[in-house]
Amino acid sequence: MGIKVKSDIEIAQAATMKPICEIAEKLGLKEDDIELFGKYKAKISTEALKSLGTKKNGRVILVTSINPTPAGEGKSTVTVGLGDALNRLGKKVMIAMREPSLGPTMGIKGGATGGGYSQVLPMEDINLHFTGDFHAITTANNALAALIDNHLQQGNQLRIDQRRIVWKRALDLNDRALRKVVIGLGGPLQGVPREDGFDITVASEIMAVLCLATDLNDLKLRLSRIVIAYNDQKEPVTVGDLGVEGALTLLLKDAVKPNLVQTIEHTPALVHGGPFANIAHGCNSVIATKAALKLADYVITEAGFGADLGAEKFLNIKARSAAIKPETVVIVATIRALKMHGGVAKDELATENLSALSLGMNNLQKHIETIKSFGLPIVVAVNKFITDTDKEIQTLLDWCNQEKVPAALTEVWEKGGEGGLQLAEAILKVIETEENHFSPLYELSASIEEKVQTIVEKVYGGKSVEFSPKAKKQLMDFEKFGWSNLPVCMAKTQYSLSDDPSKLGRPADFSITIREFKPSIGAGFIVALTGEVMTMPGLPKKPAALNMDVDENGKAVGLF
Repeated sequence: MGIKVKSDIEIAQAATMKPICEIAEKLGLKEDDIELFGKYKAKISTEALKSLGTKKNGRVILVTSINPTPAGEGKSTVTVGLGDALNRLGKKVMIAMREPSLGPTMGIKGGATGGGYSQVLPMEDINLHFTGDFHAITTANNALAALIDNHLQQGNQLRIDQRRIVWKRALDLNDRALRKVVIGLGGPLQGVPREDGFDITVASEIMAVLCLATDLNDLKLRLSRIVIAYNDQKEPVTVGDLGVEGALTLLLKDAVKPNLVQTIEHTPALVHGGPFANIAHGCNSVIATKAALKLADYVITEAGFGADLGAEKFLNIKARSAAIKPETVVIVATIRALKMHGGVAKDELATENLSALSLGMNNLQKHIETIKSFGLPIVVAVNKFITDTDKEIQTLLDWCNQEKVPAALTEVWEKGGEGGLQLAEAILKVIETEENHFSPLYELSASIEEKVQTIVEKVYGGKSVEFSPKAKKQLMDFEKFGWSNLPVCMAKTQYSLSDDPSKLGRPADFSITIREFKPSIGAGFIVALTGEVMTMPGLPKKPAALNMDVDENGKAVGLF
């Protein structure tokens, strides 16, 4: 009989947490600086955040990965394990991560607190309702939707064209039935009938706004800029025109404060915000990252999906907006995922296959080239799975050595921080010895078309970009509205460098089609929609929710 491997939740529930006041004290925070949510969770107060302004900044280490596959990469697990490893080396370190969405948690993707012995705790709370941030964002989103429809009902002074309302309602669950709905039926007293739809909360622009805001005043200003509709002259109508930015900010006044928790090894972590990496920029909040930079010497943060999505957006959007300069980038790769990129089916990954591994390395190579194009040093984290053979591991490490890219075998799922010591030491060496010439890939003064072209060529390795007639018309309108100087946020499949999820590895000579643009003026970027990316996912045939339960003592069961 094989050895039974503990599930993530079993490991998490067996761990002993320290009171969050002790974790805060390690960071130099007093009891009055935090707002408790029970014994093991807290928010950092607005006053404490303001007081951090004069402190020296630490160093940011960004964790990204190859294109994800169903085989798993473990980016969050490596992020947590690396933080624990640096902690073991005596460094003052913090982890800054996104909050998980209930939709993917109860669907197919799973949670976002790491795995094995490299987890953020309390895992069940974080993966479910946590401190209520997502509920506040959902409420603010839907309050705005209700206020728009009430404006129509009460005479429509802004002359909103009800056919051109672009603001949708939101729900933090996967529910495909709500993608397209009709509202206002039932007669004059029930509202103005029109087509509408729902986004998942993490795709709401309010989520992106909260995650890019620098403080409460900046949050209110960004909310006021959100475009909600167009009037009968096809001019944009904003939240500021409706006059409700104050009410929305009021609903978000607590959600904007970052959440303090801990890892299994008691490393402090800020888990805050969670914008979609497909639709938005896929990074935790600027407020949390900048607070961590003041509280620690090293900050480990991650960006959603592969380097073609999360890292590109972190470096072109978040870092530029928040004036953050990463010291180095960790690219997480697994033997399993690289073999899938080399053509191996998921059910055959346990069999050694050096030729498929070598072919799949082309995907890793492209991501290495991408990060180098930003002028940043790189370390590859080879995240070990139990099915990896010694020959496969050595083949990958030898290839990295041949490419002159530092690499470290990483075993943080099994061993916690101890399994990340090689990676931590490699990163510290790179930070001290390698040159850093970080710069975004394009200037904001470039046209939107030029920005898209730069990303497609330099990040995806594509040949050309096709713009639909609708997209071309929108570009003309955006120029007229003064939006052309904003960065571009690409909405693309995470599974491929192209906009076709079936093209794994490193596709060549492909074209990307931009079907339309979506202005996220509050967040401060223009979304370019490619392929068939959904803003409201559906549930799979067998959702993860089928395995979830709670025992008679209120203890979570089956949550990974």
